[in-house]
Formats: sequence, C-alpha cells, structure tokens
Amino acid sequence: MEKYIYDESNGLWYELQGDYYIPCLKLPDEEQVEIGTWGQRHLEYIKHHRKGFYTSLILGCKLNRYLAGINKQAEEMFDTLISQHKNAEGITEQLKADNQMEWVCKMNNIRSSVTEVINSNLICV
Repeated sequence: MEKYIYDESNGLWYELQGDYYIPCLKLPDEEQVEIGTWGQRHLEYIKHHRKGFYTSLILGCKLNRYLAGINKQAEEMFDTLISQHKNAEGITEQLKADNQMEWVCKMNNIRSSVTEVINSNLICV
C-alpha cells in the first residue's frame, strides 16, 4: 500500500496510518499579533461565556486577529476616556508638581472608572 494517495474527486491527499487512510489536513497559518491585557481579558470572557463564538473564531483562524482588534479598540478608548476625565476634573501637570498624592488619588479613581466602562462596554459583551 502506498504511504500517500490523492483523491481527485475531493482534491485531498491521504496518508496511510495503520490500515486506514487519514486525510492530510492543515489549518492555514494565522498571522501572530501581540495581544495585550484587554485582548487577554476578552479571551477569558469569550472562553467561558460565549463558547460557540470562541470555537467559530478558532475554526475560522480569526481568533488572534479578532483579539488584536479588540485590544486596539480598548487601548484607544482608554486613552481617550482618561484624557476626557482629566480635563473634566481639572487634573493638570501643575497639580502633579504641587501635590503628588492628590494627583495619584485622582488618577487612580479615573483609571478605575475608565477600566469599569471599558470592561462593561467592550470586554464583557
């Protein structure tokens, strides 16, 4: 018996494994993109709460690209919301120079509220 055979009716190659021919299947290569914190959080969410969607992304070789897009959107939203909150509350570099502890407290409050907004509107949907 031949090690490999080609079936012209379906266009697949088969490899002999024991007594059976198994199709030689390979998923297309997916471009690897660095996934940040936001993308990792969304990955954990869809793994546990949207299993069908997660499986379809994996089978379609789109998971990495999808998570990179979510991560980019979240980072842009984070930067925009931080600057808007800083302007609304009057937090300046002068405050940072004059009273560092107050600046840190205010910035931590802003960061926490912006993180909650992003989690509820983009990550956990």
